[in-house]
Amino acid sequence: MAHAYVFGYGSLVNRRTHGYRDAQKARISGWRRAWRHLEGRPAALLTVIEDRQARIDGLIAAVPDTEWAALDLREQNYLKAKADNVEHTLPQEPEVHIYHAPDWMHRPAKSMTPIALSYLDVVVQGYLAEFGEAGVTRFFETTDGWDAPVLNDRDAPIYRRHRTPNARERHLVGDHLSALGASIETRRT
Repeated sequence: MAHAYVFGYGSLVNRRTHGYRDAQKARISGWRRAWRHLEGRPAALLTVIEDRQARIDGLIAAVPDTEWAALDLREQNYLKAKADNVEHTLPQEPEVHIYHAPDWMHRPAKSMTPIALSYLDVVVQGYLAEFGEAGVTRFFETTDGWDAPVLNDRDAPIYRRHRTPNARERHLVGDHLSALGASIETRRT
């Protein structure tokens, strides 16, 4: 039996955050990324919201049937939905799922929570490896919510799958955040 696939648009684009071997570049229509601020979370959550005009890059990966429970746990703040309009180069049309955090699912934070730089680093590393610098630019362009502060937690990452960025990756992240006028905060103790 063929495995179902997951469409990753954030940290799942970075192959170093999972062990799914059958993964490849893909694109989905009808979704746009956005930072969501939730009550009780120390950092913003990256999700997708429906937008008929949008199209985003990502990675699809075959998830063995025995590993869906672990992926559901990893993505426990999200709702799993069947994904349509996925462009890929597979010879077959697999079942594809996407995780998203709809408004009704969580209590919104009273104020904006920061975007964790430790998480953003991982996402940018994935987009750079899969889509090059143009893909990193598209990631920033097709994501809403850059008015949130960015928490520089690189010295003590709050994102548990953090991978230390190299100089090129740090500069790419920094240049894009600077171009967006993002406010970078240092970690509070």
